[in-house]
Amino acid sequence: MAYYYLPGATVVGMTFKDGVILVAERRVSYGHYIISKSGKKVFKITDNVGVACAGMVGDMQMLSREISLYVKLKEIEVKRKMSPNSIAKLTSVLMFERRLFPLLAQVILGGVNGKPSIYVLDPLGSVIEDEYAAVGTGAEIAIGLIEAYYKPSMSESEVKELAIKAIKAAIQRDAASGDGVDILVITKNGIKEESVNF
Repeated sequence: MAYYYLPGATVVGMTFKDGVILVAERRVSYGHYIISKSGKKVFKITDNVGVACAGMVGDMQMLSREISLYVKLKEIEVKRKMSPNSIAKLTSVLMFERRLFPLLAQVILGGVNGKPSIYVLDPLGSVIEDEYAAVGTGAEIAIGLIEAYYKPSMSESEVKELAIKAIKAAIQRDAASGDGVDILVITKNGIKEESVNF
């Protein structure tokens, strides 16, 4: 009998009328083994863009640092901020470059540039723009709840409540997810980070 040692996670991202919210639970697991109960899976890229990832934590940390570096270099070169769309395309290129030895990470990239936007990337760099998304081993449960209650006109507090409810539902049915959530709220005024324990 073969045992598969795959990382698990539940990550959701949603747009709302004033911005974007990215939420990820904190459990880092490898197969049936819980490695950490305080892993960070949401990362700030710029003042108006962030990412949340599911997969191998080392891959997501390396990818988020590399994206940040390239974005800073490009912004210095062109003397203006990169849009979330451009950062999503850059991330796609970085992931596609490694297609023969891919980064084991699913990514939700969100940002605000006039209007809020969410982009979902798979390990090979495919990009899909959407209003909301869920990735990871608990995604099927989380997305069901989001689809039932999501409205584009929701406020920050309403979308935060829905995201936490979706993650909690996934945690109850996915042993690879758990131990609270980290939240990244992105608006035109900047990024706020917070954590919720449950």
